[in-house]
Amino acid sequence: MIAALTLASPVRRDLLIRGGLALGLVAVLLLAALALPPEGPPVSALSRNLGPSLAHPFGTDSLGRDMALRTALALATSIKVGLFAAVLSTAVAVVFGLAAASHRLADRLVGVATELALGLPHFVLILLIAYAAGGGMAGVILGVGLTHWPRLTRVLRLEAQTVAASDYVAVSRGLGRGPVWIARHHLAPHLLPQIVAGFVLIFPHAVLHEAGLSFVGLGIPPHLPSIGVILADSLRALMAGHWWVAVFPGTGLMLVALTVERFGEALRRAADPTEGVA
Repeated sequence: MIAALTLASPVRRDLLIRGGLALGLVAVLLLAALALPPEGPPVSALSRNLGPSLAHPFGTDSLGRDMALRTALALATSIKVGLFAAVLSTAVAVVFGLAAASHRLADRLVGVATELALGLPHFVLILLIAYAAGGGMAGVILGVGLTHWPRLTRVLRLEAQTVAASDYVAVSRGLGRGPVWIARHHLAPHLLPQIVAGFVLIFPHAVLHEAGLSFVGLGIPPHLPSIGVILADSLRALMAGHWWVAVFPGTGLMLVALTVERFGEALRRAADPTEGVA
């Protein structure tokens, strides 16, 4: 469905090509990081607090660990957590969006739940869920995944209701088609582009919130590589003038989030029927 939308306009095709290349670069970096040793760089007392050099492009930290290797492993961890959280959040949004189109009472309940979730302080709610889940990687995934569904739910709810009220769906019902057949042949083709674009747009927010939770101590355990853990450890290093301990990991996180968000925006615009229309 997305491919068909893209071919309909050179603008959409260009958007997806550029976004796809950027996302491909992130995927290559993730695969490269997964090939690195999971235990992280070794501790070296002789290499403590070294600035960027050919031997250590991102410098070293207070324990002599190579920051380039730590940053790559931390980004891989953040991306994996972000993917799981985005999948969970997207699944919740799909269930609520389809439920809202199936029954009037369900629509009202989903509408109220969506507005309540949007009205609550976002990061505070993530903290509460993560804390209730015991923190750690599972707490991060639950905290982020259970708080990022409202906006996508609102989009899917409106789209599903529009399709359900269309004439061709009424004809299908008149021919005896059941709800499952209608959902498969009518709802799914229309909702799929929005679901994919919504998932990709949720992902960078999940990555950033994972870093935030790890920074305050409710995310990834300190012994595992994480951008939030690295940034929390870098506070003293910054006061000592060791800027590279925070700058390179923070920049890497920002670039990954912006790249994926750009691709998600390209998908959203490609699925928009008014995009690229003169």
